[in-house]
Amino acid sequence: MTTVVDILNFENPIFNAFVFWSTVLVLKMLLMSILTAMQRFKTKTFANAEDTTTFKNLKPKFNDPDVERVRRAHRNDMENIPAFITVAFFYMLTSPSAFFAINLFRIAAIGRIVHTIVYAIFPMQPTRAIAWFACYATTAYMGIQVLFFFLG
Repeated sequence: MTTVVDILNFENPIFNAFVFWSTVLVLKMLLMSILTAMQRFKTKTFANAEDTTTFKNLKPKFNDPDVERVRRAHRNDMENIPAFITVAFFYMLTSPSAFFAINLFRIAAIGRIVHTIVYAIFPMQPTRAIAWFACYATTAYMGIQVLFFFLG
């Protein structure tokens, strides 16, 4: 029987992949704040009065489409990445196949990265929907596997 200590061990390739890809996604999500700030400065679109003081005759503005696009992409990350990390952690506890688990983590993470690129930087459909679905489907699959494992 595999113990939690065996699973949560850096000698376990599944745990290594989980830590790596989860960290990549958390850093990507943090970078979205920088991308939002860059868009705000590029378009001179600031939500708070104190942020406009360095620019003459600038008032707070809330409806710039470029800033809002990046903010929506960031919000989408905040809705999907924590769920992926949580479910992937529980999935590791089911002792899945290393090959399968590692590739699920890769697919989800690469899907989120591509989603950001085709949502916030170079908008294009249906690529955005496919990229979103890659992470969503892998998270849902792992979640269902966790439920079945712990029910039985």
